[in-house]
Amino acid sequence: MTSQNTALISTRLLLALWDLGGTQQEVKKGQLSDRMKSKGKNVAGYLDILEELQKQGAIAISKKGYSLTSGKGLEVLGEGLRSGNFKFETNVGYWLANALVKWISQIDVAVSSADVAVKGKSRAIASYDEFKSVALEVYDKLNQNYNLDDLVPIYRIRREIGDRVSREDFNEWLMEMQEKDILQLQGGSLSDSDPDKLEDSITTPVSGLRCYAKLLNS
Repeated sequence: MTSQNTALISTRLLLALWDLGGTQQEVKKGQLSDRMKSKGKNVAGYLDILEELQKQGAIAISKKGYSLTSGKGLEVLGEGLRSGNFKFETNVGYWLANALVKWISQIDVAVSSADVAVKGKSRAIASYDEFKSVALEVYDKLNQNYNLDDLVPIYRIRREIGDRVSREDFNEWLMEMQEKDILQLQGGSLSDSDPDKLEDSITTPVSGLRCYAKLLNS
């Protein structure tokens, strides 16, 4: 496979993940396979490309599926679409055309997100106060967009913030927000008990596994 073909397939994979809502939730492997079926080849034929995208920080891979990072993933996708190498095949799938129309209609939002990613290293969260501000913003967005009734899964907050903060700092600072009566970390079970989602939740020394965050009244 030539480097140009690899770049083209990478862009198609990222566009499919974005169109399937991969910045907000995990996309199951079967869903991505349906989008990438071409000449008898499904997503399983592109494992090397997916692993390379994971190394770049553009996607996250779990046992059940894939997710697109809202920072680096959008940056790489935007670069791929603007590179001049991206083009339609002879028989383009309807999903690809519709996804491109959707991308164009939301280009200001997507480019804004990608611009943040370009500055990703300088925008790493380096303090508790900055983390608190970002975490509350993410909490509000997820709570409103998904009607979560003020119980936001911790794994969603972690994945939305992504690699801007280490796992250790995320755990420490989120628990500090609880200690300061900003958030209450609650137990309960996730609907699918996905091991990866449980791992991206928090286990506290005293209370054990906490899967949800609830904003306390100020």
